[in-house]
Amino acid sequence: MIFGIGCDIIEIDRIANQDKRFLDKHFTENERDLFIKKNNAPQTIAANFAAKEAFSKALGTGVRGFSLNEVEVLRDELGKPYINAYGKAKEILKNLEIENIFVSLSHSKELAEAFVVMERK
Repeated sequence: MIFGIGCDIIEIDRIANQDKRFLDKHFTENERDLFIKKNNAPQTIAANFAAKEAFSKALGTGVRGFSLNEVEVLRDELGKPYINAYGKAKEILKNLEIENIFVSLSHSKELAEAFVVMERK
């Protein structure tokens, strides 16, 4: 059963101008490794950030009770994005009985967007 959906869109230029402190604050080490593999492409970073925002919207709470760096957006061997949750974000998902999280990412030259669907038991 669908628990929630979230969508977010962001201007890539907003992310392209951020520094290392922004990356360290909002992204896990695994995500930062992914960004390096992708030559720190701002569209990849922006899509990941949008996915974290979409995750918070799917919860229906916004970013409350957890930090964005507790939500990790990676890609499988075929490039399909997936989300891992840690710490308080993981606890929230467990308490809400969220069983599956689906995420879709896209970008144009100027915009990145993410769509997240959470499924409950």
